[in-house]
Amino acid sequence: MVDMAAATPVKIDSSHLSYEASILFWKLIVNIFFREIRPRGAFNIPRKGPVIFVAAPHNNQFLDPLLLSLQVHRETHRHVQFLTAAKSLNRQFVGLFSRLMGSIPVARAADDAKPGIGRVCLSEEDPCLVIGEGTQFTAEFAPRMQIMLPKTVNYATAEVAEVVSDTQLRIKKEFGGDSGKRTAKVKEKLAELRRDGQVGLEFKILPYVDQQQMYQYVYESLRHGGSIGIFPEGGSHDRTDLLPLKAGVSIMALGAMANDPECHVKIVPVGFSYFHPHRFRSRAVIEFGSALDVPTEFVEMYKQGGVQKREAVSKFLDLIYDGLKTVTVRAPDYDTLMLIQAARRLYKTPAQHLTLGQVVELNRRLLEGYTHFKDEHRIQKLRQDVLKYNRLLRDLGLRDHQVPRAQKANWKTLGLLTYRVGLLIVWTIFALPGTILNGPIFILASILSRQKAKEALAASTVKLKGRDVLATWKVLISLGVAPVLYLLYAFLATLIAIRANATTKWKIMTPLIVFMALPFMNIAALKFGEAGMDVLKSLRPLVVASVPGQQRTLDKLRAMREQLSNEVADVINDFGPKLYEDFNQWRMLPSASAPPSSGTPGLWRRKSSTGAVDAQGLGLIHPMTWIDERLFGWSRSAHRGTSAWAGSFEEPSHTGTPEDSDEEDAGDYDHVIGLVPGHDDHLGSKTRSRNNSYANLQRLRLSSLAQTTGTDVPSAFSPSSPDDDGLQIRTGHRARRESLSDGVPVQRLAAVDRREPFSDATGDLNEEIRQGKNGQPNNIT
Repeated sequence: MVDMAAATPVKIDSSHLSYEASILFWKLIVNIFFREIRPRGAFNIPRKGPVIFVAAPHNNQFLDPLLLSLQVHRETHRHVQFLTAAKSLNRQFVGLFSRLMGSIPVARAADDAKPGIGRVCLSEEDPCLVIGEGTQFTAEFAPRMQIMLPKTVNYATAEVAEVVSDTQLRIKKEFGGDSGKRTAKVKEKLAELRRDGQVGLEFKILPYVDQQQMYQYVYESLRHGGSIGIFPEGGSHDRTDLLPLKAGVSIMALGAMANDPECHVKIVPVGFSYFHPHRFRSRAVIEFGSALDVPTEFVEMYKQGGVQKREAVSKFLDLIYDGLKTVTVRAPDYDTLMLIQAARRLYKTPAQHLTLGQVVELNRRLLEGYTHFKDEHRIQKLRQDVLKYNRLLRDLGLRDHQVPRAQKANWKTLGLLTYRVGLLIVWTIFALPGTILNGPIFILASILSRQKAKEALAASTVKLKGRDVLATWKVLISLGVAPVLYLLYAFLATLIAIRANATTKWKIMTPLIVFMALPFMNIAALKFGEAGMDVLKSLRPLVVASVPGQQRTLDKLRAMREQLSNEVADVINDFGPKLYEDFNQWRMLPSASAPPSSGTPGLWRRKSSTGAVDAQGLGLIHPMTWIDERLFGWSRSAHRGTSAWAGSFEEPSHTGTPEDSDEEDAGDYDHVIGLVPGHDDHLGSKTRSRNNSYANLQRLRLSSLAQTTGTDVPSAFSPSSPDDDGLQIRTGHRARRESLSDGVPVQRLAAVDRREPFSDATGDLNEEIRQGKNGQPNNIT
């Protein structure tokens, strides 16, 4: 038996200062590694009171809790204490920062597993009876300990109920639980070994771990209004679906409320969606779901203990799982996820812009629809066509959003290609010094992180490629190597100064200058290199269009994309109402144009419909791409963009500037999401669009749907004008509710004095509501 108090500290005191310092440090590191981090639903985070953040999927090991802590701190300044494996706390660097941030140690039996003596097999008559060959069960096992079989049977584990003898022990339940789903696999493996002349399987001994002190610490923290973070899957993985949830989070919430009736715990489901999580300068979306209250009936069942307690834990865990399903994109396999992403890109017309939040939401809805109708012949045919289209893209080296822009070569295309090659050379020259100086860090981080991924994969049954540990080790290795490398550079610079017979002043100043200059060189390399990579990605369609004989292939590809885009839209229009009763009223449509970026436009910050400021606020995303718009815009107004990239359309279309060449959709403005009910009078407006003919194609889809179904279809393509903050103000009519859920008319809200403090205004409204419910006269009506 492992005593948790002996293995790890019972309670870790985390001061406010150490937590704030850690947050500041990790904010810098995370913002360097990630290009963009976008929260969704942050208003769901409770500002006070006990709360448990339940996060999934756990796809990025140590970075997941950091991202969650940073977003919660940013929104509410709350300190989140994460449950962390005691084994991780024993690591030098990870353990230091985990303790500074108040992590709660959790001892895991698997971390202290020891190999057993001899080999084991199962009784043919009783699947709960384990028979040993050359074993010493009486010396190695005791009740409540666990026996774990090897990886060949997916580390099947069972709790020991009774040690009968040195060669026999009885387990509490079959391997795999009550269903005994792994028992059959164990027996198959044993039969295979017998055919090969071997007897039994190797096994490991897992000690019994008493978690009571950990639970008491959590209960005490929640009783004082603390915030707890937990990943209920139990460990990180790189799968596309959720792993089975552990019951610990359910026990924590129910136990805290059972111990203190005044402790009203809330559960906030948190979903992580990464775009290439293991890559440097990738993107992430963190979605906070609606806070869940703990049902009082479950708390009463938990207090009764026994079967009632287990049932309460199980039912509440199901509720938590349902909450996680609302904030996660769960594909059964990688191929399905790729199919859904391809369908999303086809549903979005080229001139439209999706925010990262919209990308996640649209993926989720498409996946739900595909899962429900995947056996339909029409869906199967569409799947085959989409996969064929993806193969053609891969053969040409193009991405989907580049297909409509790869037009027939002309002097504008060649001019733009020449200009962008020159721009790429400039950005390469600017980024080269910092890239060379940091080259050893990149190389070591890449090599060592892959080795760590192989080790993690070998020791896991749930990982597919071990990619969930790559980003973590890249960050940790970089943090360890960077100071050593910079000290080396300072030493070499000082040595050169000494050899050059510099004055004493310069000998002293040289290492200081090196340490001050290196961060600026690194930032320059980061931003110029990032801009250069985006320009490099944008060259492919121009090069392909310039190659003789490729025009026929490009025409075929464009026609294929248009046909698939129409088919995807038709499938969604036909099957959507079968899945959602209110599909036409609440369908999701992307914006026809991205709003301008906030901030003052200038040389390094543009204010155009494709401009944006990165999530870290560094401002410099694609330097001088305004030249791309003005020199090659060929239009009277820079605000109208350029058609040089997209070819000669009847309408001016916006340029595919380098930032649009990234794999994800450009722009990230949550306020343009098209979740609007009602009818738009401008659906058939003849106003000239800023976008190309694909936008008109989508209008025709929607108008056709409205005519055939007789249903008012909301449009995200109605004319709109940006306000001072860049928000899109729709000019069409929207159906509005006459009152709020509490019966407060909109007119009453409009009558509230805007200068009145929020607490006073809401207090007056609540008093009027209370009087109305009691039959007293009030001002509500």
